Amino acid sequence: MREQFVIEGNHPLQGEVTVSGNKNAALKMLPACLLTDEPVTLTNVPDIADVRVTLELLRRLGVDVEQLDTHRIRVHARQITTHELDREMCTRTRASIVFAGPMLARMGQVRFAPPGGDVIGRRRLDTHILALQRLGAQIEFDGQFAMQTDGLRGADILLDEASVTATENAVMAAVLASGTTVLSNVASEPHVQNLCHMLNGMGARISGIGTNRLTIEGVERLHGGEFRVEADYLEVVSYIGAAVVTGGEIRIRQADPQYLDMAALVFRKLGVTWQVDGPDILVPRSQSLIIERDLGNQIPEIKAQPWPAFPSDMMSIALTVATQSAGTVLFHEWMYNSRFFFTDKLIAMGARIFLCDPHRAVVHGPTVLRAAPRITSPDIRAGMALLLAALCARGTTTISNIGQIDRGYERVEEKLRSLGAHIRREPAHA
Repeated sequence: MREQFVIEGNHPLQGEVTVSGNKNAALKMLPACLLTDEPVTLTNVPDIADVRVTLELLRRLGVDVEQLDTHRIRVHARQITTHELDREMCTRTRASIVFAGPMLARMGQVRFAPPGGDVIGRRRLDTHILALQRLGAQIEFDGQFAMQTDGLRGADILLDEASVTATENAVMAAVLASGTTVLSNVASEPHVQNLCHMLNGMGARISGIGTNRLTIEGVERLHGGEFRVEADYLEVVSYIGAAVVTGGEIRIRQADPQYLDMAALVFRKLGVTWQVDGPDILVPRSQSLIIERDLGNQIPEIKAQPWPAFPSDMMSIALTVATQSAGTVLFHEWMYNSRFFFTDKLIAMGARIFLCDPHRAVVHGPTVLRAAPRITSPDIRAGMALLLAALCARGTTTISNIGQIDRGYERVEEKLRSLGAHIRREPAHA
């Protein structure tokens, strides 16, 4: 059933909220369970649409999946009954590509359809293919990928780009490969680190975690265990943004703030600050919301770059916050050529945004946003950004295609209501 959010804006948020586990970590840690025939328990798993698709992919491979409670899942790949991933399920999530590494390592073969996911521009698969080929995989494509190997072998691999999912795929393939693998120019995002620490907890030998160079000494087998999915830092920043644009004050519990240093630097340019209190984040009501000029009174630039720099997935949230800050700022998103294609909806709500080209947008604020009778969520992060805009807009906004938001945010309307937002979920009208 298609659903929509109806939001009455201009209500300050106040209270406490606990964010869910990292979506991008969970979607890789679940396929990693295929690397052992022993049971693996994951805790703090977000109850979101993309996770449910990944669990179904595991079940259709013949894997035992037990939901111990809402956020605790036990996966036991005692046996894998097929090497072919369900075609339709693959097209529903980008993360289906990361089944390739563990399936090659465990089964020696895998067949799957090209992955789906957000439509935010071209998302290359070349880096995955090149890395897996260097480890000893033979790969063909006939509308579906067919991969096989007579044994994975360690290799020195320089990734042609610091792709998160290609890094994760190569790591999961390499942990059971014979010999030593050295991966250079790897991604080091929090979810990559979370996956690597899990694998080491299962008996893998990975060093260099958190850097752009990983050394993996292959082992013969991995064992089971229990591992925690860390907090979703993108969700943390989304709730920080929601508090700021509504003039609210909230505490975000169990936020794993060690991953928010760069976000704090960038949001300070927008006049936004927060405090760290142990594992929690405190967002105060008193925000300057004045854009900091660069040296020489120059317009500042916020640019998406690989971790530990400012991540691409935060750009939509930061841009929406900028509409409420005094001054001018340039956003530069060089990775994806459709990331800013939601800005027309913000402009229709009253934001002053000049889209220079698919990769650059200039925002001049602050502006009082007006409610939009009906807008559509194009992808996960843009959908959440539009939800933030609706929360601070005057009037009532309806957002459709909210299945996109549900893919990445668990019970978002319930969490926002607990903070005082006026939001409801209802069936979408034809």
